[in-house]
Amino acid sequence: MVVGICVGETSLSEVTFISDKMPQVGQYVTIEYDGKKVLGMVENLVRGNDALNIDVNDFKAIQKISQLGAEDNYIRGKVKILGDVNDNLRLPRTPALPGTEIHLADSGMLNEIFRVKNPIKLGTLVNQGDVDVNVDANPILSRHLAILAMTGAGKSNTVSVLIDQLLGYNVPVFVFDMHGEYRDADFPNGGVNVIKPKINPKYMTFHEIKKLVNIPANAFVQERFFRKAFKEARKQIEDGVASENNFLQLIYNILEVWSLEEGSDKKIIDVMNKIDDSMDRYSNLFDQYTGNILTSIKKAHVNVLDLSQVDESVASVLVSHILRNSLQRSKKAANSGNKEELLDNSVFYILEEAHILAPNRRDSDSKRWIQRVAREGRKFGLGLCLVSQSPKTVDHDALSQMNNMIILRLVEPEDQRHVQSASESLSQDLINQLPSLNVGEAIVLGLMTRVPTLVKIDEFKGRRHGDDMDIISHFKDSLEREAEEIDRLEDELLDMGYDY
Repeated sequence: MVVGICVGETSLSEVTFISDKMPQVGQYVTIEYDGKKVLGMVENLVRGNDALNIDVNDFKAIQKISQLGAEDNYIRGKVKILGDVNDNLRLPRTPALPGTEIHLADSGMLNEIFRVKNPIKLGTLVNQGDVDVNVDANPILSRHLAILAMTGAGKSNTVSVLIDQLLGYNVPVFVFDMHGEYRDADFPNGGVNVIKPKINPKYMTFHEIKKLVNIPANAFVQERFFRKAFKEARKQIEDGVASENNFLQLIYNILEVWSLEEGSDKKIIDVMNKIDDSMDRYSNLFDQYTGNILTSIKKAHVNVLDLSQVDESVASVLVSHILRNSLQRSKKAANSGNKEELLDNSVFYILEEAHILAPNRRDSDSKRWIQRVAREGRKFGLGLCLVSQSPKTVDHDALSQMNNMIILRLVEPEDQRHVQSASESLSQDLINQLPSLNVGEAIVLGLMTRVPTLVKIDEFKGRRHGDDMDIISHFKDSLEREAEEIDRLEDELLDMGYDY
């Protein structure tokens, strides 16, 4: 099927065409010239009429011209060149000739393009439902992924489809679940392992505990006493003098002994008060009987850290603690030269509400470790997926390290600009399509796919929470229940002989 004919000046990256029938944005086309069969994507379309151009200001003249028919109507579009089908999709070295016909790409060729070694099926082409869109799993795990969309565009469904596909490969997936959407989920390809948001202080670093104890950077004397007590507590545990349980209480007890000594500094009391306060404030975080969280991770499971009941500061502590330990563990395995151990420590981390955990305009511990894993994780088997409905508030450095993107509907221009600045392969024409995407439709691009793609994401077949609440039905049903209860009570009174 002929889509159009190349007109004007053509280039190695794009061609303009004129058509007499309306193609669709996102459709794949082929252009054959100089012995090449070049694949392209329709990225822009406009309709026009030479007689009804914008410079005509006479309404009656416009009315008469339009009544005569649409003989002068035209369709003009732009095709982005993706590569030579016969040369492993390498970009051609010569542009197409003006006058060359552009044909709709056939399904068989497209199915071949979307055939990958380790497929993850995201859905089907928006414009050709008979073509499955498979992306490669390895680049997702090693080169990171961002899933971005406005609220209600299908982001959670996309995450669920991705998780279920990864579980089919026995991959350990770890979700920082900010809203409790996945703790009761049902995935056809694997189980759910819910991990409590608890930390044993004995596994925390000095700087992590110092932050929770709220010793400021300029409180040098308090920090010195706390550091000294921290080291003494570690030594007592190693020497078997003290129990390793309740590490913070052990630090407090050491400071208490020092405070009773003659001539002791009153700053010790200040540190004790801060430790006491932190044990109260973070009583829902500290657990002296909890093991290292990383030892709780199961393969072929989605490991869900339920953060729905904790505040942002606790969530930040947990994220930084887990990512730091995971990166250090993987680095240690890499330095040992044991490749199997390194691969066994591989984890794919999914961070819901990435704009909270890695904010763009303020610092946080979680943001620093997200940035480090984004930069270094691929060398040590750690994958990262940032999920957000507010891309403009996600840290730009972390987002720019996401070499794969699934972008659903985005309307706000600032969100669009932020995403485009973080992605080299997102053209302005594709950006312009984001507001017109329907629920569940997405632009997919990056190393996981050979070509940018408009996809209709599959509907997740399992069960999960997180959909919008049906508030109207709830109150409507409650009204009906109240009426039924009144009828029941009236019947009981009649049965008892009361006449009202």
